[in-house]
Amino acid sequence: MARLSGFYLAYYAALGAFTPYWSLFLQSRGMQVGAISVLMSLWYATRIVAPSTWTTMAARSPRPIRWLHLGCWLTLLAFAAFLLPLGFTGLFAVMCAFCFAYNAVMPQFESITLSHLATQPHRYGQVRVWGSIGFIVVVSSYGPLLDHFGAASLPWLMLPLLAGLMASAYANHYEHPPREADATDQAGFRTRLRQPAVRAFFVAAFLTQISFGPYYTFFAIYLGEHGYSASRLGLFWTVGVLAEIGVFFLSARIFRRWDAGKVMTVAMLSAALRWWATALWPENVWLLGLAQVTHALNFGAFFAAAMQLLARFFPGRLNGHGQGVFYGLSSGVGGVAGALIAGQLWRFSGSTAFAAAGGFALLAAIIAWRWLMPAQANARRSTG
Repeated sequence: MARLSGFYLAYYAALGAFTPYWSLFLQSRGMQVGAISVLMSLWYATRIVAPSTWTTMAARSPRPIRWLHLGCWLTLLAFAAFLLPLGFTGLFAVMCAFCFAYNAVMPQFESITLSHLATQPHRYGQVRVWGSIGFIVVVSSYGPLLDHFGAASLPWLMLPLLAGLMASAYANHYEHPPREADATDQAGFRTRLRQPAVRAFFVAAFLTQISFGPYYTFFAIYLGEHGYSASRLGLFWTVGVLAEIGVFFLSARIFRRWDAGKVMTVAMLSAALRWWATALWPENVWLLGLAQVTHALNFGAFFAAAMQLLARFFPGRLNGHGQGVFYGLSSGVGGVAGALIAGQLWRFSGSTAFAAAGGFALLAAIIAWRWLMPAQANARRSTG
């Protein structure tokens, strides 16, 4: 458990520097909003191909853990190129390489985690929470550092975190190394993809990721437009992730009482309310802070519920493929769409982008309520 938790700690510590502050770094390099939206969309675009490519290659290898090591090495080496004085073309190329490698390793590691927790998937939150702890330590401390040293220093500050990720990768291994899926596995996977509840799950996850587009891409810039400092930005992220940590600690209790479909519905509905509050009252620091608290639901509870559903929809060897589709479709295609849509709507105003995000989240909640909750109820009756 400690080795698994250590990898999440290192991975999400680096993400705690990248996600909130990277747009400020790009802005410090002279990039405008349109260019930033394109560059940030690469973070999500690589999720379309990286997870499935990496998990497939790992499944075919007699030593799948080597692919985890390779991915972490490539992540560190590609990121080091950001230290160079690159223009848009150079940043585009390096973003492609870094984001591909960084996005490749986590789906593979999710499979490692689930192989260790094969009979206790409800304990996933207790492992994943250490990722949130790493995230919160970095996001809360890097805001003041960037206020002091400037956003251009961010690559130097992130390099030690990625070196820690690489070191953590060598401490882990597969509990049960997955073998390559055969034709029967592939047929079973396609059959499961055709189930209405499975399709509804992926569509809802896709729409939820679109709704996060303005937040992940422009929240730092949005707060700057309303007079907030990088330190205050870090504080807002800290509030949200602290609440998220509480959900992960309580996840085992939550899923013993409520099914994952219901949890996901509530999570998506809370996201709609969060984005509308952000759009309408950005100057109200207390209301904006309260909106951040709902991160516990619209990210923490959503993600924990998604892992529960993936374990149920794609058991055993099929889980790696399910993880690949989940990351590729929701975080990948949905992330690209969210970043690009946010960039276009930003021409009108940041509030317009966040208001539209609320609409996407509400639609996701309706889909989960209509298809996932009944599916969960039917599953309980069939096993009861």
